[in-house]
Amino acid sequence: MRQSMLTDEQARFLREEKETLSEIRLALTEIDVPREALTTLQDAILQLDELFLLVVVGEFNAGKSALVNALLRQRVLPEGATPTTSRVTLVKWGEQAAEQVVDENFSIFTYPLPLLKELNIVDTPGTNAVIRYHERLTDEFVPRSDLILFTTSADHPLTESERQFLERILAWGKKVVFALNKSDIIEDEAALKEVRSFVLKHATKVLGDIPEFFAVSARLAQRALADPDPEGRQRLRVASGLDALEQYITSTLDDTTRLQLKFNNPLGVADNILTQITKSTQAQTEDLKEDLKTAASLDSTIADYERDLKNELGPRLAEVENILHRLEQRGLDFFDTTMRLTNIQELMRGDKVWAEFEKNVLTDVPKQIEDQVQRLIDWLVQKDLQEWQRVMTYVQRRRALHTEHIVGEGIEPREARRRELIDSMGRTVQRIVDTYDRDQEASQLAAHVETAVAQTALLEVGAVGLGALVTAAVLSSSLDITGIVAAGTLAILGFFVIPYKRKQAKDSFKEKMITLRENLLDTLTTQFTRESQNAVARLKEGVTPYIRYVHGERDRIDRTETTLAKLRQRLSALRARSQVVVEK
Repeated sequence: MRQSMLTDEQARFLREEKETLSEIRLALTEIDVPREALTTLQDAILQLDELFLLVVVGEFNAGKSALVNALLRQRVLPEGATPTTSRVTLVKWGEQAAEQVVDENFSIFTYPLPLLKELNIVDTPGTNAVIRYHERLTDEFVPRSDLILFTTSADHPLTESERQFLERILAWGKKVVFALNKSDIIEDEAALKEVRSFVLKHATKVLGDIPEFFAVSARLAQRALADPDPEGRQRLRVASGLDALEQYITSTLDDTTRLQLKFNNPLGVADNILTQITKSTQAQTEDLKEDLKTAASLDSTIADYERDLKNELGPRLAEVENILHRLEQRGLDFFDTTMRLTNIQELMRGDKVWAEFEKNVLTDVPKQIEDQVQRLIDWLVQKDLQEWQRVMTYVQRRRALHTEHIVGEGIEPREARRRELIDSMGRTVQRIVDTYDRDQEASQLAAHVETAVAQTALLEVGAVGLGALVTAAVLSSSLDITGIVAAGTLAILGFFVIPYKRKQAKDSFKEKMITLRENLLDTLTTQFTRESQNAVARLKEGVTPYIRYVHGERDRIDRTETTLAKLRQRLSALRARSQVVVEK
């Protein structure tokens, strides 16, 4: 924009607008905005320093190039019944007529025409996508425009492809003016009025406001240029309707209107980008709802599992402790009954005392403990399998919803990542459930428990099996019930020795049983706690990548929504200030 056109306040606002929009663009780079959108915004910011830009759009046979030539009153651009405009064409002022083909998608025409000192004109490929790539070019250039001249043809006014293209233009917040070209083929005023009503009705539905409308004939305007008779030339020019359109464009170029359009152009682009990101973020939020439900269910399942293991382990281990308490009490009763002076003959026969001890005290304690520990193992293994099956239910349901959601849709990188994690988690859980061998799991767990018990200092290293380990521990705690003293000594001193030895044996037995109970329970508690933690850890390992992704996405979306709200506030303030500055 030429600085000479601006007041000091307007020049300050221009600088402020460029700085603010650049800061908005920088903020957008931090919330995963498509590169194309950032480029579009950058181009719109740069456009603030360029001439007023008029972009002509419409279907390929609507006569856009002919209309541009009629406005310029010279045959600047090639015309034809086929898509002659195969690239975006910029028409700008130059000291001499020349064409510069920048690349296969863009060319520049320069002409020494006074009007081009006030504005640049862009002719675009057709919106009906005779060649789909052309439509992409048109979509990319439209955001840079200050004014859109939407050209439709009288022989097929406002086609469906034009209506769809108009919706895309609306998204950029552009000012749109309609030119009905080839109006000379319409037979009478009533027919023209009917066409005009049709175009404005459908255009208004899209735009929300009634746009400016001009019925023109580029063909009559060109005939006027070729007519040697001044009166005939004037008559054809008036009949072409180009004077009214030209006057409108000229009046649009007055300082106030031009400034307003120029200032608002990048604001509309920024607003459109924010709207697109908001819609995308809302869609992502919807997509994430099921993921959040699934992640919450998985989190809750694992937390419940961990809590249940912790709460149930203690009571189950307490049964082992009760078995040992009952064993201890039988042992004390045995000492009281057996170590008496009346049993002096039996006491001198150690093998018989041992046999009675094993029969009446030890009984089937090792098997009871083995059975209880086995029940503990079976409980833990079954609990583990049940939790994996529960997790599989959640995962299968999410996979089904996910598959249904993505059918027929292109997969974006973020969606691809979600799909990868869901599928990976599903495969892991399915494999574990399908291959879960309860007997093998129980056998491995039993081996871990026996190894842990065998490593306690109170047990014999060579013992085999949990029952043998417990037997060895109990018997080792009762060694002094036999061989108390020699038979002769008992005969002489039994009255004094036996009560003392009985008390000594009971105290020793109680002490060693306490040690056995504590060591065994500590070992079992430690081992089963470790096994429980391993089971939970394995479950977490299978689902944590997905849960972490879901929570990360939720945090990212929250940050994006916060950023968008702040950017919209800044954009709204900038737009309000623009209105004030232009009116001064």
